[in-house]
Amino acid sequence: MAITAAMVKELRERTGSGMMECKKALVETDGDIEQAVEHMRKKGLAKADKKADRVAAEGKIVAATADGGRRGVLLEVNCETDFVSGGDDFGAFADRAAALILEQQPADVEALLELPADGDKTLNTLRQELVAKIGENIQVRRFNTFQTEGQLHHYLHGTRIGVMVDVQGGDEQLGRDVAMHVAASQPVCVDEGGMPAEVLEKERAILKAQAEESGKPAEIVEKMLDGRMKKFLKETTLLGQPFVKDPDQTVGELLNKAGATVHGFARLEVGEGIEKEEGNFAEEVMAQVRGS
Repeated sequence: MAITAAMVKELRERTGSGMMECKKALVETDGDIEQAVEHMRKKGLAKADKKADRVAAEGKIVAATADGGRRGVLLEVNCETDFVSGGDDFGAFADRAAALILEQQPADVEALLELPADGDKTLNTLRQELVAKIGENIQVRRFNTFQTEGQLHHYLHGTRIGVMVDVQGGDEQLGRDVAMHVAASQPVCVDEGGMPAEVLEKERAILKAQAEESGKPAEIVEKMLDGRMKKFLKETTLLGQPFVKDPDQTVGELLNKAGATVHGFARLEVGEGIEKEEGNFAEEVMAQVRGS
């Protein structure tokens, strides 16, 4: 059967693939467009599987809310290069994933990928097709969901760092300021009560070893240790940190003045924990928020 330009055009529009790839698929399926679509889909899945082991440490953070800011999601989707992360196709996929999380509330990434996202296609099928089209490994890495009786606020530093905070009281500006502070200062938790026990134990052991090297009596060492632990907690808890836009007051003092409380937060940074060449995005955020 003769393969016409109109047939190639239709297949390109349906699959988003290149002209020569579409023409080849039509030749292999004797001009049957439906079979060509299925053929290309199968080839795309195979290509996606081959790329699955390649490091995907670039990408973007997406923040989305629903129900007037009572429900929210903070999501990281990864690819291999900055060029792809800035593309419309990648952005649309990440936005679709965030919308699905808000709509269906999956328990984890595995459950998210199995959700129908476009007719009978799951989100994972859309991901595999995008891998085949773009030629890079693409992964939905992680997400945090929120549900509150207060108000959710978020801040995105470009597309690489994202924060969502759950605030009771205050206004939109306060919520954004707190989110920007979290982006820049990277607190571990809201207050001392939220500090993981394993983090406290590890830090206490390190500080105790340092204090004991002074050679001072045990009771002095214990006082030194208590002081250093208090300093550590001030530096790593949101409420104890100096507010990044006004270091003369702590975030806790800022919130008290506004009659507001923070119930929780999440901070995601693209590629965090993945072996790659790192840039110091925390310093970049710090400089920006101080100037805002």
